[in-house]
Amino acid sequence: MNSNILQDIIDNKRREIAALNAKGSNRLTELMSHIFLNPPASMKAAIKESDSGIIAEFKRRSPSKGEIHPLALVNEIIPAYEAAGAAACSVLTDAAYFGGALSDLALAAECTQLPLLRKDFIIDERQIYEARIFGASAILLIAAVLSFDEITRFTSLAHKLGMEVLLELHTTADLDKFIPEADMVGINNRDLTSFKTDTNISLRLISELPADITKIAESGISSPKELRRLREAGFDGFLIGERFMSRQFPGNALKEFINGI
Repeated sequence: MNSNILQDIIDNKRREIAALNAKGSNRLTELMSHIFLNPPASMKAAIKESDSGIIAEFKRRSPSKGEIHPLALVNEIIPAYEAAGAAACSVLTDAAYFGGALSDLALAAECTQLPLLRKDFIIDERQIYEARIFGASAILLIAAVLSFDEITRFTSLAHKLGMEVLLELHTTADLDKFIPEADMVGINNRDLTSFKTDTNISLRLISELPADITKIAESGISSPKELRRLREAGFDGFLIGERFMSRQFPGNALKEFINGI
């Protein structure tokens, strides 16, 4: 496996966006007329109000695990997540590395009342407009791939479009890119260059964050006991995907998980 998966993903993402922009923006412009018809639900509020705080993720594969649930259907799994007690859902929209699509996000928006996070590697304003058009309540901004100015600009645009921002950090160096305007801060326990996970990363970095920010622990949370440990450390929400998606019925897996908290 390539030693820097993240760079491969970002290089591919730039090619994808360049190709879309080369085709023109007629479709994006056409869809923009619908952008403010239905204000999205607040993911931050949903997490705070939820008993579980779990953002249940929909993804078919990953660079580290390969195929996880290749035939997964949004219209089966997202409603099952809602019924099981998820606070919100994360939908992978990257096709090349995660088997996702914007159509998955759009279908998820039709299937649930839960807030939806567009989980992708956002490097261009176009992706933020797409997120809003296709039903996202929030977008993920990854500090490791963005400059401070880009994070500031993208957050401002997301807010103008009625969405929230989950700003993802992984190292102490990423703390320099924290902005108070972010609605939520996620600490990713997965090293995005190697895709290895270690939940101690969350425990180390949480003390560096402002006390009043909504904090999300991401990746590598494999048991209710681990979630309880992170909650006791001060985390409000928990983004979990592979733990559920690796099962035949992800919704049932989430329900069992919540019952064990």
